[in-house]
Order: sequence, then C-alpha cells, then structure tokens
Amino acid sequence: MAGEIPDLHAQERTGTGKGAARAARRAHMVPGIVFGGDTDPLPINIPFNELMKRLTDGRFKSTLFNLKVPGHDDVRVICRDVQRDVVKDLPVHFDLLRLRRTTKINLFIPVEFVNEEEAPGIKRGGVLTVVRNEIELIVTAGDIPEKVVVDLAGLDINDSVSISQVELPKGSKPTIDRDFMICSVSAPSALKSDDEEAEEADADEVPTVGEEEAPGESEA
Repeated sequence: MAGEIPDLHAQERTGTGKGAARAARRAHMVPGIVFGGDTDPLPINIPFNELMKRLTDGRFKSTLFNLKVPGHDDVRVICRDVQRDVVKDLPVHFDLLRLRRTTKINLFIPVEFVNEEEAPGIKRGGVLTVVRNEIELIVTAGDIPEKVVVDLAGLDINDSVSISQVELPKGSKPTIDRDFMICSVSAPSALKSDDEEAEEADADEVPTVGEEEAPGESEA
C-alpha cells in the first residue's frame, strides 16, 4: 500500500528573470522552477510562510510531493535544491524535479513496531529501545510504501532487530549497505542478574585513584 503523498500548492509565476523573482519576494512568495520529464520548465511561486513551515518540519528534500498548480495537471515532484540568502539564511529560490512513476528515489519511510505484547522480554519489564523510527529506502515513485513493519514477537531481553531481519516493502531496499540495528530490548535495573549486582558491589569497594591519603599529606 502506498503512503499518502502530501500536496504542495503553488502558483504559476508570470514572467521570468530577476525582475519577476524580486516581485515575487516583495509579495512574500518564494520563486521556484519545476523541471524534468517531457514538459517545459514551469516557473512557480510558493508562499514564504508555507515553504518555511515545510523546511522547519524537516525532510523537505527527501519528501515526495503532489504539486498542485492551478491550470496544470498535478505532478509528483521532489525538491532538488533550495537556495538561501547568504546573510539571513532564508530561502530565496527552489528547484523541483518532476518524477515518472518508475523513477527510483530515496525517501525516509516510518517504522511501525507490532506485537509488543508477544515479546517475552517486554512482558518481563524489558524496555524497547528504538534506534531508528524511520529508514531511508530506495523506492519507486509510483509505489511508495506507507511504512516498514518490525515484528517484536519472541524478542527477549538483550535481543535486537537489524534491517536484515525485516521484510521490506516490495521493490525497495535500504540506502545503507551494512546490516544496521533498528531496535533492541534492554533489561531494566530490577532484572539485573545477581552476578551483575555482585560485580557492581565489588566495583564500589575499589578505591578511586587519588582518594587515598598520600604519604606525608597529613603532615602538611
């Protein structure tokens, strides 16, 4: 099942060049360009506040959008660049790339953890430690997965789940080649073994270097 693709609303920009771009900025808009595919480049404007919100939310350059421009067919796009003012660090221009349904792109896909109630380690009071709540995958623009599901059933204390143990959505693969950890079940202090407690007790009895009185120090 493909995830819901957020809409990105824009207006077509009349005129090109620096004059039209300056006029857009005076109207509190950020000028941009849509390119790629079999269609001519389309100059557009996006309200400054809307673009800033998208940038603040994060992942703007790795999120697939459904671009809606009045008078034009909706098209799937991904941001390829955002130019910023060198002094104020505010966006002054952006580039969007049109995508075919078969285009391969990198996107961050959220992770859903299921069957927590069937994990013995969690039943015993273990704590689920999430290392990654989203995973960057190479996916097809026309078939973007909604989520990656991690099954916690059977996990005991000190068990972990790595990417190689997860069934990824069809047609997708991680951008990272190595086998990385997604989550683990760690033991709470109440479940520490007697050996661990004994080791900690022994450690408490070892004097810290520098705590013992140096010879002759009391005579100073």
